[in-house]
Amino acid sequence: MDEKAATRDELHHAAKALGLDLPAKATKAEVLEALASPAAQRNTDSHREDGHDGADDDAEETDAGGRVSARPDAASSRDGKPRIASQMEAFRVLAQARAEGQMVPLPRMLTGNDRRTHVRQTIREDHQLRIARHNEEAFGKFDKLASSRFSFFRGTALLFYRDMAGDDSWMPTVLAAGDVHPENFGVMPNADNVPIFGINDYDEVFYAPFTWDLKRGATGFLIAAEEIGDYGSGKRRKIARSFVRGYADKVNVYAADNTEESADLRRDNAPELIADLFDDATSGGRAKWLTKKYYNENKTGFRASKKLVPITSRRDEFQELIDRYVAESGLVVPPRAGTMRVKDVAERRGQGTASLGLVRYYVMIEGPHADASDDLLLEFKQARRSALDGLVPHSEHVVDGNADRVVHGQRVQLVSGDVFYGSIKHRGISFLVRERSWFRDDIDLDDLSFTKWCEYARICGEVLAQAHALSDESGLLDHDVEPDIVDAMGVPDLFVDDIVRYAEEADERCRRDHDGFRADHELGAFRRIDLVYR
Repeated sequence: MDEKAATRDELHHAAKALGLDLPAKATKAEVLEALASPAAQRNTDSHREDGHDGADDDAEETDAGGRVSARPDAASSRDGKPRIASQMEAFRVLAQARAEGQMVPLPRMLTGNDRRTHVRQTIREDHQLRIARHNEEAFGKFDKLASSRFSFFRGTALLFYRDMAGDDSWMPTVLAAGDVHPENFGVMPNADNVPIFGINDYDEVFYAPFTWDLKRGATGFLIAAEEIGDYGSGKRRKIARSFVRGYADKVNVYAADNTEESADLRRDNAPELIADLFDDATSGGRAKWLTKKYYNENKTGFRASKKLVPITSRRDEFQELIDRYVAESGLVVPPRAGTMRVKDVAERRGQGTASLGLVRYYVMIEGPHADASDDLLLEFKQARRSALDGLVPHSEHVVDGNADRVVHGQRVQLVSGDVFYGSIKHRGISFLVRERSWFRDDIDLDDLSFTKWCEYARICGEVLAQAHALSDESGLLDHDVEPDIVDAMGVPDLFVDDIVRYAEEADERCRRDHDGFRADHELGAFRRIDLVYR
């Protein structure tokens, strides 16, 4: 929290939003004390950003069209104080009505000021706790979203999926990655610490119609190809088509030969474009990487910077956490991790786009050698509820928990992924655990020619096809899903065209939404949250 920059009135508003009973004349110091209290934490734990529904006995009732119909006892919280506004349940009802074939409108049909207000409300809701706490990184995130349309797209997944609520209910269900875009693919370690290329972020993973990943992915390629590649509409469309075509062609292959479990991209079998990425990623070495980015002068721990704040005083706390993680997860500690001794701990700030403002720690693990050349970094990242939750058509395939859901996604979609990948709860927060590998890397889109953009898009489509095809091998599906996907696609050219046309409409909608967001941001719209007063 940026406590010094926040005014007394802003902090008082945040306290009220969290249901704290404070006198109107409470000083800034008193308000800060209340915000740090256990009561504030308990109230915080009931909202979406900490992984919960926010739905309780005071939740709104909704009709089939998703319109809110508040019960008399739901006008405010039981103590009569205003409560944080939420449309989670309304959208859940809307999505199911849409999935059942009812003719209900979706937010993407809104225009003008109605659309701008919807965008504002959705973004406020998605960041309600970060705003209420006056989280410095949250405000930095809004600056980042305002500066770039691609960043805006990446950081507003909930907005994108509310436009799709209940869509494609007749399409086969897969374990969807949830946030497909050109920068969500890269090089990462497998179980043997060997570099592989695949989807590198599973924060939004959820069981959903397979088309949802394709629609978001194609939209992401359209936007990135304009903003980063500086291409016009014709070339952008060809790039998006390459992504969808790569998926369609590869899923046909898996339907025929069932080779998805052995199809990981490695240095020895990768196309030249990805092979070059492997070479770049592995050119430095662990010792050089640690020294350049993390070690302090004596190599005894983390170097302080804007992005890394050493919290060495909490080393014993994190040693207990690491020991518990090893025991609870059944982790077979590889020799390169030594005895899993915690060398240092740091708070990581300013990382990511969607996750800016959420809690993130780096834990330095002492390697087996004493020369400080082989230490490991483990990341503890706060997990949130998926943006798809409550918006996809009903499915019997559900994974409880937030970090557990992300771990499930990684284990399904990467046949032999990072051995440290797992989850644990600490101080009431659900954390995802993974290794920050020295060779983790993604492609530099700025360096791609148009031909390579198309090639890269196709490769990403093929990787996504493999991820979906694994939904029945190691996921919850109990039948061979690839033939169903092939059948559902129907005429390939028409299917590709349908997805790309949807993406083009979403692209234009994103352009208008971004313009409205920038105007609202400049007016200070995202320094407060929406409250329900009646």
